This record gives sequence, C-alpha cells and structure tokens, in this order.
Amino acid sequence: MAKRTERTATKGADEFDIIARYFAPLAKDTAALGLRDDAAVLMVSEGHELVATCDTIVEGVHFLKDDPADSIGHKALAVNLSDLTAKGSRGYVYLLSLALPPDVSPAWLEGFASGLRDIQDRTGISLIGGDTTASPGPLTITIAALGLVSHDHAVMRLGAKPGDRLYVSGTIGDACLGLRLLREPGLAPSWALTKNDVAFLVEAYRRPGPNNDLAVLVRNFAQAAIDVSDGLIGDIEKLCNVSHVGARIEAARVPFSAAARKALAREPGLLPVLITAGDDYGVVMAVSERSAADFESEAGAKGAAFTLIGEVVPAGEGIAVLDGEGQALKLKRKGFSHF
Repeated sequence: MAKRTERTATKGADEFDIIARYFAPLAKDTAALGLRDDAAVLMVSEGHELVATCDTIVEGVHFLKDDPADSIGHKALAVNLSDLTAKGSRGYVYLLSLALPPDVSPAWLEGFASGLRDIQDRTGISLIGGDTTASPGPLTITIAALGLVSHDHAVMRLGAKPGDRLYVSGTIGDACLGLRLLREPGLAPSWALTKNDVAFLVEAYRRPGPNNDLAVLVRNFAQAAIDVSDGLIGDIEKLCNVSHVGARIEAARVPFSAAARKALAREPGLLPVLITAGDDYGVVMAVSERSAADFESEAGAKGAAFTLIGEVVPAGEGIAVLDGEGQALKLKRKGFSHF
C-alpha cells in the first residue's frame, strides 16, 4: 500500500478529475454513460427482476487503516455480491460512493480501483455511477449493487420449513482469525501456524471470495438463504426469525480450514468465537429433505464446497448449537452487532 505521506489525490483536483482518472475506466456498461452524467439509464431484459443491496464499509470498523488499497476495493464489492448470491442473483451493475479523507493518495486510488476491477473481471458486474466527496475521515465506502434474477426466482430469508437441511458454503472463522493475527501477530506461534497459514487467514479477512458463482445452486435448490456476514449462528437466527422456525446446528459439522483447525486445537475456546464472529461471506441455505441428495450431487459436480451443518426445526425449539455430546453450547453472543 502506498504511504499516505505522498501527494494527496484530492489536492489540485476536483471530483470530476478523480472520477475520470480512476473510475470511468471501470464503467464498461453503456448505461453508465461514461460517468459523465448525473444518473445511469438501465434497461432490464424481459423476464428478469432487479435485486438491490447496499453495504457501507468504514475504516477502523470493516478494514484497517493500513490494509492494502486493492484489498479494500475488493472487499467493498465482494460483500455486496455475497448479498446478491444469497438471493440467487448474478451481479449486474453497482453504484459507488466514496467519502475521502485528505490524506488519500493517487497511488491509493489506483490500488483501490484495481481491487474493484479484479472483482468486475471475475464476475461481470460493472460500475455505473455514484458519488465522491471530501471528508475529515474516516474513509467511508458505500456500494449499492444491483443483480438480475429470473422473474419469481429470487430466494428470500422467508421459506425455510421444519425438516429442511441447513448447508453452509466455504469455511467459517478464517477472517476472524486473520483480523486477530493482524492485531496480534504474536498469536501465530501459539496457534502453531506457519507463514502460509497466517497469509491464508489474513487474505480471508482482506479479500473474501466473490461467491457469485454459487447463485445458480441457491436459485435451484434453496427454500431460503442468507449470506454469512455477521456470524454463522446469528445469521441463521435471522433467517429462522423471518421464516418463523428454529434450527439445530451441530458444532462438530461446521467446516473449518486447516489453519483454523490448528488454532482450535491449541485454543478450543475459540469455537464459540469463530461461529459467531462474522466476515465469512459464505451462504447458508435451507434445502428440502427431498432435494438434499440432488443438491449435494450438483454442488459436487460444480466443485462448490457446501457442508451440512444442521436442520430446521419448529420455532418453539429455538436456535440450538450442539457440541459433540449433543449438549447445547452456551454462547455469549450469536453474531456481530454494530450497536
């Protein structure tokens, strides 16, 4: 990341210069009008619906001041795509709003735009507009993303039923451990982590994978779905509250990476933290029992890593997380909360 002692990007330049230099090259959709107008004009193909989501990330809350600029751009867009994926939607276009403090450099903006470009190239989503403003800080980034889904095929949190199987994509807790290691590098030897382990966990925090390729599986098999952003257990509870059901989750089935398993082996008390910390950006799906085998088969054929972690139960049974002996774990919290 470029040091912020360099010439600032905003000195001697207005917002139009910044937009033209760093962001107009990302506006590949003709609807963006080259970012030279006040609004974009969209045409949605017949038979499709728009899915809209919006996320703000703030320096010191969602990313660290010294995180590489490209990783911040990557994360800002990836977290929005995670929301779209959970709806079974593919990314279409997005709006970007930046509140830039005075110490942001041209090199930082170049890196930030590079992170956005990487996600665009991998997913096909495109920038169509937004806003840029000066701010005393902290750096604040808001993205509003639009996705497309076939008419009447969007997947909501509403729809889970008792007996449905609960699956989660990817692994849980890596980003939490990556953030801990950035703040406390001395933890690595106590968790018996190699340099590669540390790099993997930090990368999980800084650059969550754009999982939009999972949208087809969500659309074809999910009764209900939610992205895992605020903690696995807390997000399952949100889904269950909307669907008026409960859930039984087996902690022993929750998927952890090899690096996370090393940390857990050295510090078993991390388990409640990892399943409630957030920043995972996977997808939890409720899949009907009759469709479970077909779902597992198709997910396997696509190389998509989903793990069965529990089932949906009647609402009166609440949200239960069971240990290896079938006893309920006592959790101090179920997920991350801003307030």
